[in-house]
Amino acid sequence: MRLTTVGTGTVAPHPTRVASGHLLQTDDVTLLLDCGPGITHRLAALRLAWPTITHVALTHFHLDHVGEVAALCYAFKYGQLPPRSAPLTLLGPPGTRDLLDRLAITYGTWLHAPGYALEVVELPREGGEVTLGTSVRLRTFPVPHTPESVAYSVEANGRRVVYSGDTGYDEPFARWAAGCDLLLLECSLPETLAIPSHLTPRQAGAMAALANPRRLVLTHFYAPVETEELAATVAAEFTGEVTLAHDGWAIDL
Repeated sequence: MRLTTVGTGTVAPHPTRVASGHLLQTDDVTLLLDCGPGITHRLAALRLAWPTITHVALTHFHLDHVGEVAALCYAFKYGQLPPRSAPLTLLGPPGTRDLLDRLAITYGTWLHAPGYALEVVELPREGGEVTLGTSVRLRTFPVPHTPESVAYSVEANGRRVVYSGDTGYDEPFARWAAGCDLLLLECSLPETLAIPSHLTPRQAGAMAALANPRRLVLTHFYAPVETEELAATVAAEFTGEVTLAHDGWAIDL
């Protein structure tokens, strides 16, 4: 399983970070976790095989996580020759089908029939589970951010990656992620700007200490948090391996 952090930023414009999106590749599944503004072109800039994406999984419906869903579908239809014919599955919490309906009102009814089969799968926020391809296990867990927000656990080839999406501090989520090989965790704001729906570096470290992943990878940085001593602050809570992700960082698990 290979993880590439395609977009490690937020809704705030940034010179080197686009909004949220992360690519997980296995033998027969290419899964895009979130699809925020800038992701489609960043996939190409990183020379990632975006036409091979088989599944897109959304954590919640904020613009910086769903802003390029229609653009990606459009790229599959018009941005390659020959146009896409393979099916695409869009996964997310309850409300994902309604999101696609609203995007179709804005961008055109072609989005419901883009020339390839587009299946929408809504998963329960808690205990949702589905098999992707032949052997990739995708599970959901609710996190405190928006009413629909979920985190994902992706298991394949004996490895487990957990992606928080956007979340506030939440011990139940940390326990659910316990023992994963890689915890991809948001780290949005410095302590001086702390709010309940996002994590500070100290909170991210404390959650990692509970989850005890083999590797902690931090993402979703607003500019003010990048002025902090991130690694040192996290290390005061979590003594394991920590990576501050950037657009294009990748790891094989």
